[in-house]
Amino acid sequence: MKVHLLDGTYELFRMFFGAPSAKAPDGREVGATRALLRSFVFLLQDPEVTHVGVAFDHVIESFRNALFAGYKTGEGIDPDLWGQAPLVERAAAAMGFVVWPMVDFEADDGLATASARFADDARVAQVVIGTPDKDLGQCVRGDRVVLWDRRRRAILDEAAIRAKHGVAPASIPDLLALVGDSADGIPGIPRWGAKSAAAVLERYGRLEDIPDDPAAWDIKVRGAASLAENLATRRAEASLYKTLATLRTDAPLDEDLDAMAYRGADRAALETLCAEIGDERFLERVERFA
Repeated sequence: MKVHLLDGTYELFRMFFGAPSAKAPDGREVGATRALLRSFVFLLQDPEVTHVGVAFDHVIESFRNALFAGYKTGEGIDPDLWGQAPLVERAAAAMGFVVWPMVDFEADDGLATASARFADDARVAQVVIGTPDKDLGQCVRGDRVVLWDRRRRAILDEAAIRAKHGVAPASIPDLLALVGDSADGIPGIPRWGAKSAAAVLERYGRLEDIPDDPAAWDIKVRGAASLAENLATRRAEASLYKTLATLRTDAPLDEDLDAMAYRGADRAALETLCAEIGDERFLERVERFA
């Protein structure tokens, strides 16, 4: 069997910016919620989709904000977008999926925890994480745990992660620590770019193993002296950035594999939600109720 894991927050953003606007009877914006419900129906048409979990950022802030003041917050998010966050959580649950609303952890940590848990189960042939997010690339294991870019219909296994980022999945946190990640507010180390970081990490694997002295480097990288100096003088910062970029695999998820099995939508919950968002006809699209 396959286990499909979805990043509900990513899906909310994707639908908000890609789907038509729509208003609920009370005037609220609900276009992304309606679009996501239809996306779930489309997902379930695949006979291989039998076990599904969806992780959400119930709040944007997490334990990482206590570690670094510059880490991402919910400031500046369109209210019409974030106002639908409770609705899409309810939508996923009403469709019958296991839902993980993350508070102290992030949705990515929930997905990392679930992927590690279910990849170790002998009954699971593959864990499919439904996101192209580079952060989740660190979870990829060969072709047993893969990323799935639903919009482009592309699968990213370990070989694809290496081809895209120039490093092994395990080195993704090190790469982000060096080059930064603007989406998460990680500034990176000055002068380190994607090309130089990938070349050095392909050789040394971890930023902790990169020599401070460029004369000790046994690979040729342009600007090695300044790269080495900047890293050597900012080791503590780099270590913090790596901690921020490293996904946790101990998020509080209770479900075992049997609990992940899809059994159908919750008719009562879905009827209530559809009435609330003014989309009662959606119920005709649902093929299976629990």
